[in-house]
Amino acid sequence: MSRDFDMRAMIRADLLDLPGYVPITPTDVLAERYGIAPESVIKLDGNENPYGPSPKALAAIAEERSYHIYPDPDQARVRAALAAHLDVSADGIVCGLGSDDLIDLIMRAIITPAAGSPGRRDGVINCAPTFGMYPFSTEIAGGRVVDVPRLESFALDVASIERAAPGAKLIFLASPNNPTGNRMSHDELERLLVTGLLVVVDEAYIEFAGTAQSFVPLVASNENLVVLRTFSKWGGIAGLRAGYGVMSPVLAAVLMTIKQPYNLNVAAGVAMLASLEDRALLDERACTIAGTRERLAALLSEIGWIAPYPSEANFILCRLNGVDAVEVKARLATRGIFVRHFDTPALRNHLRISVGLEEHNEPVVRALREIGAELGR
Repeated sequence: MSRDFDMRAMIRADLLDLPGYVPITPTDVLAERYGIAPESVIKLDGNENPYGPSPKALAAIAEERSYHIYPDPDQARVRAALAAHLDVSADGIVCGLGSDDLIDLIMRAIITPAAGSPGRRDGVINCAPTFGMYPFSTEIAGGRVVDVPRLESFALDVASIERAAPGAKLIFLASPNNPTGNRMSHDELERLLVTGLLVVVDEAYIEFAGTAQSFVPLVASNENLVVLRTFSKWGGIAGLRAGYGVMSPVLAAVLMTIKQPYNLNVAAGVAMLASLEDRALLDERACTIAGTRERLAALLSEIGWIAPYPSEANFILCRLNGVDAVEVKARLATRGIFVRHFDTPALRNHLRISVGLEEHNEPVVRALREIGAELGR
């Protein structure tokens, strides 16, 4: 064995000090950490669907007998079912391990990393505050993050994006946006499509946005538009990692070539097919979650030091006034309630609260009132 071997010298220099993406801790780990019974945990930090998978999906997973066989690398049945569901061509659909997998695949297909000056690397426009996987995956792919912050209202600064577009190739936009909960308008998208950027719209939360229309129908007439969707939220199968993208068949063919051959596992594929068969129930649940969201927002707004923002997703972003958000998050955790904390330049002292079941609203609001009293508010 060579004692002169330097592993750090072998690794890409830009990855050695890259901050990792901060993931969500599973319920059982949280329960053990805080000495709480798992069934007592109110987990509102990951935007998961509190209803879980549809009964048809659970039954299909239990009945499947081919787990010892590799899954279909062409994802034929799932792509065909999605095509029928969305009224699009199956050759423009690619499935993956959640929409995160599609984000990574698109980056790898589009970004050409260049040696030397970071300024020579392909740019990806990032409109913070937004989903942290966009800049994280950009760095992993060897791209360059081009920051174009959102306006104070969290709306897109379209004029600034237009000015930055010549120095970039890609833009990722969540609609509704995570963690702010607001949607992008059709007019905004139209302006972005003429910039020459590949515009990737992440619709992970679109099913909670009431009568809002998906941008999927626009893909056929706009080759530079990609729409990402997931079964993690609407379908309640975040643990199975099941997502897909609708895009130009040209790009889809490349992604199908470069993806890991068996990236969509058998259980995820089975659950996706069964969920599509049970979409009436899943739509009803999404509608219920949206109603619970509105009632929770109204209750939160009654607490003087909490300012909830309007949301069209399954979570509510809250600004805390005169109270330390880290302290509030910690005190909630001791009560078995877990929420997400943000402390970025655009989101100083903010908490994001996922929408749980209707019966979670009262204990969450009660705990916040108690904590406010403990902190002199």
